[in-house]
Amino acid sequence: MLGVLTMPTLFRFLTVVAVIGGLIYGGIYALANFVNPNPRDMTVTVAPDKFIKK
Repeated sequence: MLGVLTMPTLFRFLTVVAVIGGLIYGGIYALANFVNPNPRDMTVTVAPDKFIKK
């Protein structure tokens, strides 16, 4: 096809990398600002023989 301008390969690659990077950045931003973790108590039982020095 004559008269159709195509994007050079390097620019196409950089555009795809920029879009993927933007999606990743947007996902991290959304997780950091819109998701609230639920704090809860945690109990760990430690055997008494772990405190005895040999």
